[in-house]
Amino acid sequence: MIYQFNNFIPVVHESSFVHPLASVTGNVIIGKNVYIGPSAAIRGDWGQIIIEDGCNVQENCTIHMFPGTTVLLKEAAHIGHGAIIHGATIGKNCLIGMNAVLMDNVVLGDECIVGALSFIKADEQFENRSLIVGNPAKKIKEVSDKMIAWKTDGTKLYQQLPKEMFTIWKEVKPLREIPEHYQKQNAVYKTWNESK
Repeated sequence: MIYQFNNFIPVVHESSFVHPLASVTGNVIIGKNVYIGPSAAIRGDWGQIIIEDGCNVQENCTIHMFPGTTVLLKEAAHIGHGAIIHGATIGKNCLIGMNAVLMDNVVLGDECIVGALSFIKADEQFENRSLIVGNPAKKIKEVSDKMIAWKTDGTKLYQQLPKEMFTIWKEVKPLREIPEHYQKQNAVYKTWNESK
């Protein structure tokens, strides 16, 4: 759902897909080929949220801020299921792991990877290609070329998803029997552990 707040109506590029069970409110700008998953809450009531081209914000994510703050997700940022971005700037082609929390005024350089369940304290800054994990989170090493190639390939799947959602996704009633053509899907993308 898209909601006006005060005099601000979210701006969403026509190529981007916002799931009808997501909530996008107020001063929010969403660029091209962005995917916003169900139950994501993107709340631009007290400040601005800019989600640049090719980003994805997956199920149950929250993006918000303290008053007067701008949250920026730079091009191809990948926000994993359940992550919370509160007043942070996420660099280009970053990956935020599932259920990670990034607090106010955090700044990530380009191509950083934040591990699942990590907690980044307010005002922390990390240079490009930092691999960041823990609670509190810290940089443990540089992101390798192989690791960022894996991340980029995963994000490309999400960049294709808006078009697929517009063409092959629809609400239906459930089936009562399993059709013959249902079978185990062959993997088209390997997890990081499978690709090492």
